[in-house]
Parts: sequence; structure tokens; C-alpha cells
Amino acid sequence: MSTADGQSEMFDGQAPRPLADRLRPDSVGDVVGQGHLLAPEAPIGRMVANGRMASMVLWGPPGCGKTTIARLLAHETELAFEPLSAVFSGIADLREVFERAVARRAGGQGTLLFIDELHRFNRAQQDAFLPYVEDGTVTLIGATTENPSFEINAALLSRCQVFVLSRLDEAALDELLSRAEALKERTIPVELDARRTLKTMADGDGRYLLNLVEQLFELEVEGVLDTVQLIKVLQKRAPLYDKSQEGHYNLISALHKSLRGSDADAALYWLARMLIGGEEPGFIARRLVRSAIEDIGLADPQALPQAIAAWEAYERLGNPEGELALAQCVIYLATAPKSNSSYKAYDAAMRMAEDSGSLVPPNHILNSPTKLMRDLGYGDGYTYDHDAEDGFSGQDYFPEGVDRRNFYVPVARGFEREISKRLDYWSKLRAERSMNGRPDGK
Repeated sequence: MSTADGQSEMFDGQAPRPLADRLRPDSVGDVVGQGHLLAPEAPIGRMVANGRMASMVLWGPPGCGKTTIARLLAHETELAFEPLSAVFSGIADLREVFERAVARRAGGQGTLLFIDELHRFNRAQQDAFLPYVEDGTVTLIGATTENPSFEINAALLSRCQVFVLSRLDEAALDELLSRAEALKERTIPVELDARRTLKTMADGDGRYLLNLVEQLFELEVEGVLDTVQLIKVLQKRAPLYDKSQEGHYNLISALHKSLRGSDADAALYWLARMLIGGEEPGFIARRLVRSAIEDIGLADPQALPQAIAAWEAYERLGNPEGELALAQCVIYLATAPKSNSSYKAYDAAMRMAEDSGSLVPPNHILNSPTKLMRDLGYGDGYTYDHDAEDGFSGQDYFPEGVDRRNFYVPVARGFEREISKRLDYWSKLRAERSMNGRPDGK
């Protein structure tokens, strides 16, 4: 619960403080890696300079400084700080916070309400913020690792500015390491290459990096650790990836677009990232099939059989051998000629079908299994193409009264070059037979 001065058990306590907590910055200007938001000329920096805070959502990966920024904004704008975690709080906790905020407002002080993991509140809980945010009783800062457009009510989102925080880059991680060494008054006991590995293991998460450093400081070792020793001492972290949330869709999108862009190396990287992150291989295989259809199509008719075969091979082999089948398929699709002409043709045909209504086929291609149907003219004038010259009758198969439409336009790549030649040939025959008034052409 929050105390009268706005501090919280989230930040106070008698237990020994972790290194990451002791290194929390004292001002917004000391926060690393978020200059695009916090610099004096940046959006949040300008708010601080003006002494007026707007409600906002801080969206970013773990360990990028969301909680620290909220605490510092409250301090630098002299707002009472009320922190809550959506994991541990409910409507009753919110009511208590709002009651205190109303009382403070009557006394001339504002309240900054910080909600960690805002996306975990349900819609009813999020709706509870609306009147208090709307009338300025609280300035809301919500922190989330999930895409706000998916996880936060539109009504609440419309009252907040969304700021995207970056994962910490190498320069920011270096600064954290230097601050840790200055606080401890000693050097982290690792070689230069191992120091680089340490930053890689953090994967852009400053809090995780400092936790690793704290473990290293507590070791009783002689000399310094090399990379192999470092990895043995510290458990290697799996890449950040939530296969049920946005990371799931971002990485499959990255894989698909790399395939479309014919970049086999990048596609293999994204495939590896997903597999290491624990993605369901069947989900990846399904997307490979889609890519074969949507982005390659008839430019390489073998792309689809290759994708289906890779899927089946994985199902029969399992891990880890089956993953090689997926990798082989990724290379094949990335290096195949590309065409979306089938995709575009189908889309155009769908639009015409939706716009034209329930037009019936012309009589000459109607089915005529009964005498009555034949008497009514079903099938009259139909020419069997195998009996026609060149195996092509040139008849019109569109509904009567509808002009021919050219939906499918092959590209001049891969096998579609051959298809294009056939279509041009048939188009020429159709035009000639139509001009000659042949009964088998319209």
C-alpha cells in the first residue's frame, strides 16, 4: 500500500537491496537508452521541463526502465506517486488510490498513478480509470510489455499518449556496467570477450544484466573468467519470445517477409529465433506453405510440394532432425522466383463475383443430364475442346452480357514465363476465331 508521502513497499523495505535497485537513477536525465523520449527536446523531456505531465502508456521490453521512469517523473513534477501492480491489485485497491487522489487534489496536489503490467487489468478494471483520468484527478502512467492496441481499452488508450521504449543497446549496457563497477569500487571479474558475452546474455534487459553482475561480484574466484567459464557460472538466458503474444506475430512476420524478399540468411535467422523460443513447429510449417502459395505461386510450382513435404517430414521425424527439413524449405522458398499473380488474380475474381451477383453460366456450358434440360437449350453450342483445332475452342465461358476480364497476369519470372507464352497464344487464337465468326467462338 502507498504511504502518505507517496512512496511504496514496491521500492522501500528493510531487506538488502539488489544491485539493480541501488543503481536506480536519481533523475530522468540519468536514465540510459531512452534519449528519444527523455532528452530535453524529446516528448517526455519537454513535459518535465514544463512541469506538466500527460497520461501515458510506456510500452517496451522487460528491463528497459519503465518503472524507474514513472517514479522519476512523479518526483520531478512533484506529484504524489501511487504505484500498483496489475498482477496483485484489484478494484478495491484502485478505489483506495482514487480516494486518496481526490483528497490530495482538494489540497492542491496531483497524483501520478503508476500501473505496472497494465495489460493484465481486464476491461472493467481499465474502465474504472476513465473518469479520474478524464477529469485530471490522476495522471496515469501504465507500463506494458504487450502491444497497447491489442491489450488496452480503446477508450482508455484515447486518453493516453503511447511511448515506445527501446531495448537497451550496447552503449546503454556498457554504461550500466560502468555504474555497477563504480558503486562496487571494483572491476567485474571477466575478460573482455566475456564482458561482451555478458551483454549478449542480457538481451537488452538492464535489470537482468545487473542481476548477472551481482552474481559475478559475489563469486569467490581468482583472476578473471573467460567466456566458457562465464557461461558455466551463469545460466544462459533464452531469447525473449512469448509465443502467445506479440513476439509470436512479429517473428513470424519477419520470417515471412524475409522469404518474400529472397533473403535466405535472414529467413534462417528468424526461423532459428522462433525454434529456440519454443514456437510450435507446425505453426511455422503452416506459414511456409502459405508463403509458397502467396509469394511464389506458379513462378515455381514445386514450392508448394516442397513446403508440404517439409511439414510432413517434420511430423515424421520430430525434433531435432525435423527442424532441418524446415530449414531446407526456408532456403528453397527464399531462393525461389517470386510471383503473387495467382494471389492477385483470385482477389480480382472475388471482387467481380461479389459485384456481379448471381449471374448464371451461359447455356453452352450448362450441365444437361436430363431430356428436359436439353430441350430447354442446356449445353447447346458447346464445343469439346479436345475435338477443336489445337485443342482449343476459343469459346467464352463468362456469363452472358459480361465482358471478358483478364484476372491472371503472370510475371516474367520462373515457370510463369512459359505460362505467359501459352496465354498469349490462346489469346491470339481466341481473337482470330472471334473475328472469323466461328461457331465455337464468341
